Amino acid sequence: QVQLVESGGALVQAGGSLRLSCAASGFMFGNNAMGWYRQAPGQQRELVAAITGDGITRYEESVKGRFTISRDNRQNSVDLAMHSLKPEDTAVYYCNIVLHALAPDWKRAARPLTYWGPGTEVTVSS
Repeated sequence: QVQLVESGGALVQAGGSLRLSCAASGFMFGNNAMGWYRQAPGQQRELVAAITGDGITRYEESVKGRFTISRDNRQNSVDLAMHSLKPEDTAVYYCNIVLHALAPDWKRAARPLTYWGPGTEVTVSS
């Protein structure tokens, strides 16, 4: 049974930092690229960062240089370190697989699982 449990969200001021964590179970974690998705109020969910099983990373343009994704295949966990946070980063953040993390259209080709965890809420105040 697949489980994804996100944590670490909080209310922070603009310019602040947060570290999100995701604990995964129920599937072959090390064999899958993982990603962090976010859904802002009234917006569609979008993929912002991905990491392959062997550590290759991809970032959406708006978070490049500010967010860092990492994973621990022994712990079946994936983290997202977020710095220089902006009000537009406000969203609920979710982790999930990323099917084609190395593809040119990696965001559109992500094909996450239909199962989603509860997410963790990040609010950045101006």
